[in-house]
Amino acid sequence: VTGRFCSACGAAAGPRACSACQAPLSVQAHFCHRCGQAAAGARASAVPGARSERTAWTVAGVAVALLLLFIVVKVLRDRPTAAVPDMANVGNAGTRGSVADAGGGLPTGRAPDISQLSPAERFVRLNNRIMDAASRGDTATVVNFTPMAIGAYSQLDTVSNDERYHAAVLHAQIGQTDAARALTDTMLIKVPGYLLAYVVRGDIAGFEQNTAALRAAYADFRKYAAAQRATRRAEYVDHADIIDDFARKADAAK
Repeated sequence: VTGRFCSACGAAAGPRACSACQAPLSVQAHFCHRCGQAAAGARASAVPGARSERTAWTVAGVAVALLLLFIVVKVLRDRPTAAVPDMANVGNAGTRGSVADAGGGLPTGRAPDISQLSPAERFVRLNNRIMDAASRGDTATVVNFTPMAIGAYSQLDTVSNDERYHAAVLHAQIGQTDAARALTDTMLIKVPGYLLAYVVRGDIAGFEQNTAALRAAYADFRKYAAAQRATRRAEYVDHADIIDDFARKADAAK
């Protein structure tokens, strides 16, 4: 060092004394030779061991970070994951021979993949499942799967009166009678005198114990029965048992 200040760090180059014991210190001293006190103005980087201490803390920090990362990865890897179904809409779960068909609760095995079916095919598949469950008194299946079937119905590009009839029955079975009645109105707009619309209206009136509405459904059915039966619509043939049963009830209510 020449001059009054260090050309490298700017520290004063004049005589110094220890701040603790007042012993005179050389310009280059980093510690007091008498008491060991760090000399004022000494750079931390020049203090023996300072750099190694910083390095030790850096290594320790990296080690802790790696340990935490290892723990997180292990927890995520070992966490059990739920089996992903073939399709979010599992309304067709449980085929013949399953526990559900035997009345023993939930169906066994994985649900069949119906993701490749068209909305119309899904609606038919789900509706058949629900009607079968209803015939066995499996109300849990009816309640759980009906919203799925109605969702499939809402995705249909074109809708026939037969599909409206099935959707109306689904709505009525879970107590959505207003929606069911609205569908019967549409059926009658599309096909005046449509017999299955009166069947649904009669069923709703029976659910609600509405005697006047039930009589009106019977009367309208009798009014159009002969002409409509003569059309030999495919759905009249498919649902002949339902129509014949309603006709007997309508005749008995005269």
